[in-house]
Amino acid sequence: MSKGWKIYILALISFLVGTSEYIIAGILDKISASLSISVVAAGQLITVFSLVYGLGTPVLIALTAHWERRKLLLYALGLFVLANGLAFALPGYGLFIGARILMALGAGVVVVTALTVAAKIAPQGKQASAIATVVMGFTASLIVGVPVGRMVAAAYDWKVIFGGIGALGLLAMLIISLTIPKTQGDAPIPLREQMALLKHPRIFLSLCVSFFWLGGYSLAYTYIAPYLLTVTGMNEGTLNTALLAFGIASLIGSKLGGYSADHWGVYRTLLSGMVLHIVTLLSLSIATHSPVFVFALLILWSFAAWSSGPTQQYHLVTLAPASSGIMLSLNSSVMQLSMAAGAGIGGIVVDRISLQSVTWIGGLVVAIALAIIYAVYRPSRAESVRSDSMHQA
Repeated sequence: MSKGWKIYILALISFLVGTSEYIIAGILDKISASLSISVVAAGQLITVFSLVYGLGTPVLIALTAHWERRKLLLYALGLFVLANGLAFALPGYGLFIGARILMALGAGVVVVTALTVAAKIAPQGKQASAIATVVMGFTASLIVGVPVGRMVAAAYDWKVIFGGIGALGLLAMLIISLTIPKTQGDAPIPLREQMALLKHPRIFLSLCVSFFWLGGYSLAYTYIAPYLLTVTGMNEGTLNTALLAFGIASLIGSKLGGYSADHWGVYRTLLSGMVLHIVTLLSLSIATHSPVFVFALLILWSFAAWSSGPTQQYHLVTLAPASSGIMLSLNSSVMQLSMAAGAGIGGIVVDRISLQSVTWIGGLVVAIALAIIYAVYRPSRAESVRSDSMHQA
């Protein structure tokens, strides 16, 4: 089997993990009604998942740094499968939160390990595209996982989704054991030394970009289903179509983001993506009564937001190539913490201000990431000329 196909297998694993995380936003109202809790309380299921993912992943990655990567991937997937089975079988809000905690621990290690393996087995000069492909699998859950999950929840019970993810996870474990080659882990690096990377100003500010970029996105996306149903007046069928279109745009944005980073550089790719991200979120807050305009803005928002994902991860790997796994782990944790913060702040915004305001407030948060990119990532004149010459050649 070619390396390209192996990377796509890692992308499929990433898809399962992404579905388990993102699906909550797509069925927020269903969970709220089923468990007799508020929409804001249901939204905090994303906060809990992201917090555990963000705080637990660096610790687990540090403890398992010397493990062979395929073995680690299988163990982490096993925990993930168990957690999805518990989410399907156990009743009540409290026990569901417990299952989500285990799910987050397994998911974090799966994603970081998949990204690390993809970067290691990719041909030279194609690392950004390989990372983008795995990220594409994660974002593909927005295309297939979220809208299909919404339809399953409407036709049956929302818990069936987690039972299905668990069953597919078992199949994924078999495929990995047969196709993914053994890959050595990094030299064990104590957690204290991992945190020492944050002392480097450029690394710290680059991680801040991840935090504010995804935090602004999460603030709005967590409540996208109730937003479209309540604020824009969409019906169930139109919502499913909107989520599908949103997901397709995220896939295209993720893939083109990696391509753009390889060919035109990190700075140009991130700057253009962030500007479009902000403009679409601000525009959504004033276009609520035009279904056609809302659809177009949703597509542009998703495309812009996810074009930044693989670009930002590739940039962080280039900052510390000898510690690529640690950098991906730190970035993954920061992104999850930002999603937790975004979902939590979004809940406060919905409760204290209004549901409609989540889009423009999210846009303002992304603007902070844009300011950091402009100040820190901007290449010098000499670097810019050299980069242009290389791309023309």
